[in-house]
Amino acid sequence: MTTTNQSALNPGVAKREVFAWAMYDFANSGYTTVVLTAVFNAYFVSVIAGKAEWATFAWTATLAISYIAVMIAGPIVGAYADAHAAKKRVLFIVTMGCVASTAALYFAGPGTLVWAMVFIIASNFCYAIGENITAAFLPELARPESLGKVSGWGWSWGYIGGLVALGTCLAWIMSAEGRGQSTSQAVPMTALITATIYLLGASVTFAWLKERAIPAPVVDSAANTFTRLMTTAREAAKFRDLVYVFLCGTCYQAGVATVITLAAIYAQEVMGFTTTDTLILVLVVNVTACIGALAFGYVQDVIGKKRALAITLFGWLLMVGFAWIATTPTLFWVAANLAGICMGSSQSAGRALVAYFSPVDRAAEFFGLWGVATRLSAVLGPLTYGAVSWASGGNHRMAMLITGVFFIAALIVLVKVDERRGRAVVA
Repeated sequence: MTTTNQSALNPGVAKREVFAWAMYDFANSGYTTVVLTAVFNAYFVSVIAGKAEWATFAWTATLAISYIAVMIAGPIVGAYADAHAAKKRVLFIVTMGCVASTAALYFAGPGTLVWAMVFIIASNFCYAIGENITAAFLPELARPESLGKVSGWGWSWGYIGGLVALGTCLAWIMSAEGRGQSTSQAVPMTALITATIYLLGASVTFAWLKERAIPAPVVDSAANTFTRLMTTAREAAKFRDLVYVFLCGTCYQAGVATVITLAAIYAQEVMGFTTTDTLILVLVVNVTACIGALAFGYVQDVIGKKRALAITLFGWLLMVGFAWIATTPTLFWVAANLAGICMGSSQSAGRALVAYFSPVDRAAEFFGLWGVATRLSAVLGPLTYGAVSWASGGNHRMAMLITGVFFIAALIVLVKVDERRGRAVVA
């Protein structure tokens, strides 16, 4: 690691520990890329649900159930992890849960709608809790002025993990004919591939990442956990800029979640992409997302996290416009890669802002609340898309256009965020 990179870290933090932390982004990105974005979601709609009129709505409703569970449990789990200095232990439990329930999707196929829904709910719940908890390590690892770039390192490395998982799955699917299988028959194995990569990547995290937190004095009951939550509720006005970030995140992440959840479905149902076409598209988009996360991680530390986030939100609006008017694969490719750049940068900037405004000893709790905001958005965005698509007789273009409203709302809320004021509360 260069001297510049070393100076981005807090005293006592070794470079291999930051690599181990980033490896969790590498590990869990395969789940979102393969299961939620590129492969299993389209398989759910076309094979498991048999392309019924309600199929897209059933997919979004399944995810909504898991996100509602995360909204309820996230802050409680985060406060518990802070009070008991148990972030790493909690992360291990939910990681094993996600790996096991993702592997269970191998058995999903025609006529197994309930099975598929149960294990999508379970795997996505565990994934989301794990995402909250791993983000809570960020303030312990990076100096305040370098949160953007370190967050960007993690997100960009995460997209590499998504590429590895999706590339492996694509190779498996494309070789299906040689094994005497159809494409749809090859898809279930991608669940096992994804679960294996998740487990191997996360093992590096658990080997090298340290738990630096110190348990709170009262750790023999749940009382301390709920006391911390009540204290946070009473201090909401004190952390008003963080509250604005939560609200802004709810808005823009609704749009991001819609794109992540429904990109493959939109590509196949509107643009006529084949499964292979869609997988190649998502592979390329992961590259642009990696570039966006890494580049904007440095940019936001220079121009400010708020300004960098605003730039990406304008980019999202352009992407929605391109996707709405696209009638040729070329223009849709432009829209998709613009989404990739904005996805990496906006998610990295959001995580960095929360870390910047959060006290280190309450980071897991605050990222649990950030999880409430982002999972609420994951309910609102895709469910709105699915409902509009259903109500309009399958008009995916109209549903995509309405997604732009979420990014406009996020820009309006972001105006209220004062970066200096928000940091002064915890400095």
